[in-house]
Formats: sequence, C-alpha cells, structure tokens
Amino acid sequence: MGPLLILKFAFSALTAFLYIRRFVRKTESAQIGALLYAFSGFSVYNIFFNHFHEAIVFFPLLLLAFELLITENRRGVFAVMVAVCAIVNYFFFVGMLVFGLIYFAIRLISRAIKPSKAQIFALFFEAVLGVLLAFAVLWPSYLAISGNERVSEINLGWNSLLFGKESIYANVFEVFFFPPDLPARPVMFPEADVKWSSLGAWMPVFSMVGVFVYCAAKKGSWLKRIILTCTVMAFVPILNSAFYMFNNSYYVRWFFMPILMMALATAISAEDTTLDFSRGFKQVTIITLIITAVIGLFPQTTNNGIKIGLFTEPDNIMYIARFWITCLIAIIGLLVLKLLLNLRKENLNKFLRNAIISILVFSVGYANFFVASGKSHSYTSEVVIDRLIEGELFLEGDPDTFRVDTYDCMDNAAMFLGYSSINAFHSIVPSSIMDFYEFIGEKRDVASRPDTDLYSIRSLLSVKYLINQQGEDKFENESGSTEMPGYEFVDSHNGFDIYENKNFIGYGFSYDVYMDYEYCQNLSGGDRADNMLDAILLDAKQINKYGHMFKSIYDYHKEGNSAATNYYNISKAAEKLNKTAATEFKVGKNTFSAKVEREKETLVFFSIPYDEGWSATVNGKRVEVEKVNVGFMAVPVSEGESEIVFTYKTPGLSLGITASLTALAILVIYLAVIFLLRRKNSSYSEYPEGEELLKAWEEQELSQVTLLIENETTEQ
Repeated sequence: MGPLLILKFAFSALTAFLYIRRFVRKTESAQIGALLYAFSGFSVYNIFFNHFHEAIVFFPLLLLAFELLITENRRGVFAVMVAVCAIVNYFFFVGMLVFGLIYFAIRLISRAIKPSKAQIFALFFEAVLGVLLAFAVLWPSYLAISGNERVSEINLGWNSLLFGKESIYANVFEVFFFPPDLPARPVMFPEADVKWSSLGAWMPVFSMVGVFVYCAAKKGSWLKRIILTCTVMAFVPILNSAFYMFNNSYYVRWFFMPILMMALATAISAEDTTLDFSRGFKQVTIITLIITAVIGLFPQTTNNGIKIGLFTEPDNIMYIARFWITCLIAIIGLLVLKLLLNLRKENLNKFLRNAIISILVFSVGYANFFVASGKSHSYTSEVVIDRLIEGELFLEGDPDTFRVDTYDCMDNAAMFLGYSSINAFHSIVPSSIMDFYEFIGEKRDVASRPDTDLYSIRSLLSVKYLINQQGEDKFENESGSTEMPGYEFVDSHNGFDIYENKNFIGYGFSYDVYMDYEYCQNLSGGDRADNMLDAILLDAKQINKYGHMFKSIYDYHKEGNSAATNYYNISKAAEKLNKTAATEFKVGKNTFSAKVEREKETLVFFSIPYDEGWSATVNGKRVEVEKVNVGFMAVPVSEGESEIVFTYKTPGLSLGITASLTALAILVIYLAVIFLLRRKNSSYSEYPEGEELLKAWEEQELSQVTLLIENETTEQ
C-alpha cells in the first residue's frame, strides 16, 4: 500500500499539473496548484480509503480531455477518459458526470468557451460512447447494487433542504481552513456525526487565501462561478447528494472536484502580480483564529457543569492535543504564507519556488501527523500483521464447509485468517443479505455484525467456530458462562480464544416444515430468526409449488411441537437439521457443489446469499434456484442420492462486454472518419490550434486570442 500511495499522490499532482498548466503563464504556478490538489485535506483524509485516490488521479484528465475537444477540436480523447473514469470507480464517476455538466454549463454561460454545434454534438456523442466503452463494468455494477437499500434511500421533504444538525454546516465550513479530522475520531465537530464522510478540503500553506483573492478580483469569472456553485451545493442536502444519485447517506466524496478548481484559482492568483493578497489573507486568518478560539476556548455546558471548550467531551488528553496541533498547523501555515507574500513583492519567481518548497514540507508534516494520529487509535501491527495478515488459525475441518463468527475482533478478522465469516465489513453485498437482516430486525449497513441475542442464526448460517481476540472484552466470563449458549472452549492460538458451536448445522440441509410470511408477521425479529430452525420460509407461489413436500407450521404446532424460541428447542431443532446436511460440500471458482441423500422429494437449503447470477443442476439436470428464508437459496431434489452443482455467472456481464466491444468498434470508425476528413482539409489539418487562433481573431475575441497566444501549446 505504501508504494501504491506514493504513485497515486505523484500522479494526482501530475494530472492536475497538466490541466492547470493550460490556464497559467508560469510552470511554477501550475506546480503550486498541482501540489495543493494532490496533498489537499481531502486526499490525506482518504488515505484510510486508499482506493479513493484513483478517482483523484484521473479526474483532471477528464477535464483536460474536455478542454482539448472544445478549444482544440481534439477528438476521441474525451471518450477514452470518460471510459477510464467509469472503469476506475463507478461511484465517483456518477459525481464526475454531475460536475462535468456544471463545468460545461458555467463555462458556456460565462462565454469562456464558444463551441460550435459540431463540437457540442461531439462532446455528448463521446460522453455516451465513453459510457458504452465502460459498460462491461458499469452494467454488472449497476445490477449488483441496484437493490441495495443504501442506494435506494433518498432525501425527501425538509431533509432535502436542511441538514438535521446545525453543526454539520459549521463542520463543512471549517474543513476548508484546517487540516482534516480523523475519519472515526473527529475533534472539531464530533456532535455533527459525519464520520467517514470524507470531510477534508484544506490546502497546505495557502488555505483559502488564494481562492478569496481570486473571487474578489475576478468578477463574472467562470472559475469563480463554479466555486460558488459548489459551495452552495455543499450546504444544501439534496444538491450535495446529487453527486451520489440523491442518496440520503451524508458524504462529501465529491470535494476533490471543487478543490481542483480552488487549486487552479490559487495558482492563477499566485502569479498575477496585479492582485493584492493582503485582504484575502486577513479574512482567512480571522476566520481561522475565530474557529480555533470558539472550539478550543468557548465555555460549554456538560453533565459535570461548565467546562472550557474542548475540555467537555471527549475528556481525553489525546483528543485535546490533536485539536491544538491541528490548529497550530493551520496557523503556522498562514504565518509562512505571510512571509512568502512579503517575498512576492520583491521577486515573483523566488516566491513561487519557495511556495512550492513550503507546500511540500507542510504536506509531509501534516499528512504524517494525520496518519500517526489514526494509528494511535487503531489496532497495533501485532494484531493486524502478525496475527491476521501473516498469522494462521488452525480450526478442525475443511474451511469450505463452515463459517466463523468473531467476538471483539477487528472487522473481517476471520477473512484475513482465510475463513468464511458472518462478520463482514463490506458495503457491496447482495441485496438479499440486506433483506434478511432487516426481516429479523437487525441493522445491516456497511457491515454484518449480528447481535449475540440472535444466536439461532449462527446455526442457520453454518457457524461452527467463534474466535475471541484475547483482551479486555471476553466471550466467556469467570464463572464459565459464554455470551451465547451452546459454545464450548476449544483452544487458544495466535492471540485468539477459540470456541466451538455445539449447535452447528452443515451446509445443504432440509426441513420437514414450512411457514409463510403471514405467520411471520406476528413474530418479532428475533422469533422470526428462531423459527427458521423449525421451518423453511416460503412465499405464496413457492407454497403452491412445493407445499406438498412439507408440513405447515400450523399443523406442526397443533401436534404439540413448541417453537424454537428458547435454547433447548433451538438446540433440538439444530441437531435434527444437521442430520440432513450434505455429506460432501466443495467450493470451486464461481461454483460450489454438494451431495445429499433424501428419503423423499424436498428442498435442499443453502445459507448462501441469493443472487440472480446463480444457476443450479441436480444430477446434471437444470433446476430452479429458489429464494427462501428471505435471502438464501434452495433447490428441489428427488428421493435418493443427488449431486447438486451451483454455478455463478455475473449478471449483465455478457451484455456489458458486447456493448463495450461495439462501442470500441464505433470509436475506431469515428477516429478513422475524423482522420480522413482532416487529411482532406489539408490547409488546417496540421495546425488545429492555428485554426482556433484564426477563428477567434475573425470573431474579434481578443481575450481569447491573448489566451491562445500565451498558451505554450499554440506556439506553432
């Protein structure tokens, strides 16, 4: 990860430089803007989300491709960059499309660009073509997440116009003037409750000074209008969520886009000697000092009386120290900028060179402080590396035939150790998992962490072992009782205590009883989970199709059988189901198989999350894969021995690949036609920039002529 992050930060600076260089006179000015973009608070904050930086790398190239098409009539590059951005990260790509429309509209309205009808057509044609080029990734991704509740929930009513907590507004404002808070341990506005939202925007040394100076001096500038538009959008929930298809989860993971605009404004201001930095510097300094004083020193009321500022909650010296160091970095940065501005009056080139050095020093300093602060709140390398990444855990049995539960462990600990687990920190999961947890009354957003009260689902989900990291929070107390009944201590190894679930049920078991949704409506979430050890939950259509294979839950209870709502009945039900589990279970690439033997036709249940991509055969014959127990799979088998084979094929992948290949063919034809047409028009074919220069001169757009002359790319 270290070497990769080095490359990502380096290429972020490079791509930003290529874009910003088009709008400034001096190379050093572009370098300043590029470094501010690459090492902004947003980039440093998202070191935690290390896969976010690819979007930061490629976004400037998307805008550069736009400029090449509109101002120099370079065809094909924009289509390729749209495809690259979509393939790299579809989540950020949605935001890039929104920003791209804003960018184009404001540039057009501000008369900063005057594209011909052919260029506008080419722009939208290449945008669509780029999306189709990436369809092999986009379409399967869309199908995978379209049923996810986190995608479908949108802001409505007043929630779309106002944030529920006023401190969010202050938090959004503050991040432009201070280095970023830790994702999980904020000290500036912890009450805002916007952890993990990527709130970071500070630019080292310059802060918002260059932006304030630019916006004050450039009346009607397209760049100023984009910055102000993005500022408004950041403070209005529905506009902020437009970058994520209006999802109601609070994120600002689009801030790197306006940060590029602010870095450009700073670069332009830095080299323009006609601009006076004094007023902008005073404004930013006053804002920084006020925020520092209010958060750090202003009295606040707590349960223990009145305390001074940050000494309220959390009452922790580490938090207090981190706050003052963060403020100190911002203030020292402004002091350094003040010295640089004094130098600017004497020698512009010297100012620019020293500004670059200062940005680099501050970037190294504050970023390392950020990473070190995060590490101080995190698991130690002994846990992460020695025990998990490089460690091993020897559990009896084939790891493919059972799952592992974790207690007081790092997220995804079991998976680090090579075992399938019901505890998973992962946002992109089949929607059937969300459906299941919601049905049993358990929260499932970014992670699966079922409560210990739901010990019955451990058996349903084929959990054989539980691992407990040795430390303060123990699964077993001094009296010998465990947090969940039915678990027996097995061994201690690699810093973990291992417990075996005595009510384990193997994959591929069968029921004798079914229940319907009407029956479950009268049950609590926990009771619904318990009852899934008594009966398989079928919908009305499935009951009509398979009901004859089972006894109904109503008849089952009439016969005097008690529901599995206490440990004794749960244990008895688990023992009964485990006797029917598959005699053989194997996992392969995109497939799993099982061998079962049944005394009558029935359904064989697998606690594998249901997904449209699964197909199945029984003894070589294709059978229907049924979605049962809300979110899992079952297939019908006949009496006797059966070999069941499930195969997974990514839904939408074939269509996506076909669309991408078709788009690639269209792109080749499109570029070939453009090439032939330009060869035909030999008078301008070799000098497209000269054509733009002549056109601007003929239209008496002298400012555009000046810009084109100053641009080094048009020296020919």
